[in-house]
Amino acid sequence: MAAKRRDLYAVLGVPRDADADTIRKAYRQLARKHHPDVNPGDGAAEDRFKQVSEAYAVLSDTEKRKLYDEFGDVSLEAGFDANAARAAQQMGGFGGPGPEGFGMPFEDLLGTMFGGARSARGRAGGRRATMAWRGEDLEVALELDFLEAARGTTRQLSVARPDAAGNPQIERVSVRIPPGVDEGGRIRVPGKGAEGGGGGPPGDLYARIRVRPHAFFRRDGRNILLDLPVTIAEATLGARIEIPTLEGTATVSVPAGSDSGRRLRLRGKGIADPKSGARGDLYATVQIRVPVGLDAEATEKLRALAAFDPPGIRKDWET
Repeated sequence: MAAKRRDLYAVLGVPRDADADTIRKAYRQLARKHHPDVNPGDGAAEDRFKQVSEAYAVLSDTEKRKLYDEFGDVSLEAGFDANAARAAQQMGGFGGPGPEGFGMPFEDLLGTMFGGARSARGRAGGRRATMAWRGEDLEVALELDFLEAARGTTRQLSVARPDAAGNPQIERVSVRIPPGVDEGGRIRVPGKGAEGGGGGPPGDLYARIRVRPHAFFRRDGRNILLDLPVTIAEATLGARIEIPTLEGTATVSVPAGSDSGRRLRLRGKGIADPKSGARGDLYATVQIRVPVGLDAEATEKLRALAAFDPPGIRKDWET
């Protein structure tokens, strides 16, 4: 059986009846404070980070938390079987009349409680049999800026990977982000989840993507949207304007007589599909900017232009 562990609620500094949001906030605050990247070379901070990560891994999982509240530390052992443990409690429990009171050899009872995943001495021959199990999958949040998500990148993450005994081990994991990932997407890193037991394989690591908004790009599926400010003269007379794209700048032609809301399309300048590589388009929406703070001379010239305003521009309002 595992050594006595800290009270997981005390590790996070939350009461036993804390809700999921309180637990999550406490974890994030402590993880930021003690993260190895923030405290390089500080062994005490790394140990504290491991404890916090272990506590959150249990208390953030509804089923694991329920078992922990019911059985305590023993529920954290790899391969623990809750049904067998409840049966054992009915026959005497974990503090009952002792091994003989269970009606079977005590090591056999332990083997039953842990689903055969732990070694149990056989009744014939004294040999030990072990069942392998796969490690659990892990999920971490990975925040990218808009251009990283659109272009693709590689990130190095510090991940707390539980070993077969459930103790977090800090490891640097490289995560390759393909071009075109979107908010809420998941990137799988095979074999970088929790370690398996009894010779079983490790689980996988999943990076859940969050994308920070860009200053002027917006995303609509595989297309990029961009507001294109133009002057009254550019909208009236037409113009060729350089606009930003993922690869630098490109020139777009604003036709004469363009009004606000007109969309100009640049084919193939959008975001790539992570699987097929096919690119979306970039749409620049004309936004006419009216001049402000004109001096007297400019104001008079603008009044002169009013003579050329088209008649009846609000005729649709007439009843």
